[in-house]
Amino acid sequence: LHIRARQTPYPKSTQQRYPVPDFLVDWQMPFPGYFPDTYSDPSVAAQPPWADIDLLEFNSIDDDGVDRRSHMGVYDLFDGLPRNPMGRTGLIGRGLLGRWGPNHAADPIVTRWKRNPDTGQPLVLAGKRVLEFVAIQRSDTKEWAIPGGMMEVGDTISKTLKKEFFEEALCSLEESEEEREKMEAKLHTFFSQGIEVYKGYVDDPRNTDNAWIETVALNFHDETGDILQSVTLKAGDDACGVRWQEVSSHNVLYANHLHILQRVAQQHKA
Repeated sequence: LHIRARQTPYPKSTQQRYPVPDFLVDWQMPFPGYFPDTYSDPSVAAQPPWADIDLLEFNSIDDDGVDRRSHMGVYDLFDGLPRNPMGRTGLIGRGLLGRWGPNHAADPIVTRWKRNPDTGQPLVLAGKRVLEFVAIQRSDTKEWAIPGGMMEVGDTISKTLKKEFFEEALCSLEESEEEREKMEAKLHTFFSQGIEVYKGYVDDPRNTDNAWIETVALNFHDETGDILQSVTLKAGDDACGVRWQEVSSHNVLYANHLHILQRVAQQHKA
């Protein structure tokens, strides 16, 4: 049941969503009075290169190479437009999202063991080792989150994962080409050994009835701590902060990132 996708007003606007109670989120439940507004942000309506035109084919890879398939299977169309497979959001249109239907993203979860500063050994609490992950602070909402971003046409998941981490957590956009190449060479093997921990819908406040975010999240774990020891975190691109943060059920994070981190913790028995 998505919750953040029903929050009002819509991000970066005064646009209100039509109220949708929990029991009427499912499209199968009749909702005779459901007449939400149509809203697409001006940045999307201007049709920049990353935004769709209105005449498209869905549930496939189109002629421009845009993957319009969903990780959750075939989605329904209503009045010629994709319908959010997780149910009503209280808003029609694309909002801030460039694509009708699924907008594909990739999230790199970089982890290590928190260590005792005196002994260098992994810290143990309640019989379990404590896991840390690289968190970035989003510039738009100031919330802490997993680094990540939208996939561009023609990009692979692995390329997007590495690019987003380098730009948001290592501020690679401000480095010289030589420094970027050194950094990529140092972390090349590390970023080729990710383990998929989640693939599917993201409960994101930017979602609408016709456009939503789906992601593939991979965990890149530094077991010894040696690989990332010499890497300096520095916020860049869409991030205004970056830090190592404990993985905890008390984390307050953007979208459904806490749910994804819980999967990572279970995988490492942390």
